[in-house]
Amino acid sequence: MKMIWMQLLFMVVICYSCQAQSGAGRQLKNPYYSRTDTSPLHVSNKEWKKILPGTLYAVAREQATEPAFTGKYWNSTTKGTYYCAVCGNKLFRSDAKFSSTCGWPSFFEAVRPNSVYYREDRSYGMQRIEVQCARCRSHLGHIFDDGPPPTHKRYCMNAVSLDFEPDK
Repeated sequence: MKMIWMQLLFMVVICYSCQAQSGAGRQLKNPYYSRTDTSPLHVSNKEWKKILPGTLYAVAREQATEPAFTGKYWNSTTKGTYYCAVCGNKLFRSDAKFSSTCGWPSFFEAVRPNSVYYREDRSYGMQRIEVQCARCRSHLGHIFDDGPPPTHKRYCMNAVSLDFEPDK
C-alpha cells in the first residue's frame, strides 16, 4: 500500500512539473523571456538547459525537429501573434500564416525584417537555410522558396519553438 502512495505522489509531482514548464509557467521560470525587449541575448546552452523543457531545448538549442503534424499550431487558423518560445521575441503574425500541408506551421514573412536570423545549414546532406530567433539565436525551422505570393517564401517552423497570443 505504501508503494502505491509513493507512486501516486511521484506521478503528481511529475504532472505538476510538466504543467509548470509549459506556457505561462515556463515564462515565469525564464528570466530572459520578454515580449517587449528586443536586445540580443548571450546565454549559454548550459544555462538554457536549466530553464527550458526538454523538448523545447532539443529543438531550439540542438536543432532537432518535431515530428510533422504533431505541433499544436501546424493547422491553427486562430488570429494572433507568434513569439519565440525561448525568449518572447515577436516573430510572425497569423495573417502571414498559410496552409502548406507540410505538417508544420508555415508563414510567408516574418513580422519584421530583423526578428529572425538566417544561417546556412548543410546537415543531413541537404543545403538549406536555417531560421533562428534574432534575439536568442534559437532554432525555429527553415525557409524555402516554395511559398505563396507576395514573397514566395515558406518559413517552415517548429510549433514547439513558438508561443502564440490570440488577438483580442
